[in-house]
Amino acid sequence: MDAFFASVEQRDKPELRGKPVAVGFDGPRGVVSTASYEARKFGVHSAMAMAKAKRLCPQLIVVPSDHRHYKEVSLQVHEIFSRYTDIIEPLSIDEAFLDVTCNDSGLSAEDIAGNIRKSIREELNLTASAGVSYNKFLAKIASDYNKPDGMFAIPKEQAAGFIATLPIEKFWGVGPKTAQIMHRMGIFNGWQLRQCSLGHLTEVFGKAGELYYNFARGVDNRTVEPVRQRKSVGCEQTFLEDISKKSAVIIELYHIVNELVRRLDKSRFSGSTLTLKVKFHDFTQITRSLTCGKLLKSKDDILPMAKRLMSQVDYNLKPIRLIGLSVSNPSDTCGRKEWIEGELDFKD
Repeated sequence: MDAFFASVEQRDKPELRGKPVAVGFDGPRGVVSTASYEARKFGVHSAMAMAKAKRLCPQLIVVPSDHRHYKEVSLQVHEIFSRYTDIIEPLSIDEAFLDVTCNDSGLSAEDIAGNIRKSIREELNLTASAGVSYNKFLAKIASDYNKPDGMFAIPKEQAAGFIATLPIEKFWGVGPKTAQIMHRMGIFNGWQLRQCSLGHLTEVFGKAGELYYNFARGVDNRTVEPVRQRKSVGCEQTFLEDISKKSAVIIELYHIVNELVRRLDKSRFSGSTLTLKVKFHDFTQITRSLTCGKLLKSKDDILPMAKRLMSQVDYNLKPIRLIGLSVSNPSDTCGRKEWIEGELDFKD
């Protein structure tokens, strides 16, 4: 979907149409969730601090998020998908993979993508962009190629040439830090990546090296998975003011644990690993994890572990901007185990 949250707001509120809109929290620690294309012309983008966005675009209109409504619209979009295939793998609320290799319509993949975009436009008054190719890697890249409101296809016979000229920053899984490392290796596009041996890429990037090696050759054997097992549940809180007092940290940690327990209960999820994420005032961040011998579900299980993880963090001279907690490892298959002493309730 194109600028999904902002587009929904502009569709539903005519006074916002044609104007620069940012969806998110309008406060000192607010962050842009989605920016309309009118706002993007000023350099505003998602994950940007709202204060910076308003400096770049003084006329920016900030609209609070309405995730429940966006979810409702997302379900309407998925209903349109389901007219052509049941093999749908959601990537997020506004993006999904569809496998239309076998379908009853008799249409080509490009025709199906065109019909889906047409239905979204006519029935929902929104626009979507589509990428069509023979694997996930190339379809994902193609979906961003002609945004907004466009479509791009990469046939198998054209893949090698397309990848050769593709900037390394456009490769799926290559973030800013990985791109910097590749630049130091003399890798700036797909052709240069293709010249690197599997051994060298694995030595530098670990398991991801094999992924980059295959991507450079147009190989991605991952299937579209309609049902994906949830691997973790988490939540985090950015504070209006940085905190460094132990009492304040423990209070905030307590609130975050309560929210995490609520989400675990709602999603019917439990896991044996608790991970703490701390972002400091200078935007550096660390994570700490513990794995125990039981599944974590309740506040009584999680709060002591959260306090123990926090005790490993030195925040006296580095005030904390954000704290996050997540539970993972539902099958208890990995991680460093920490057996926690329990209590038996003997009664007369």
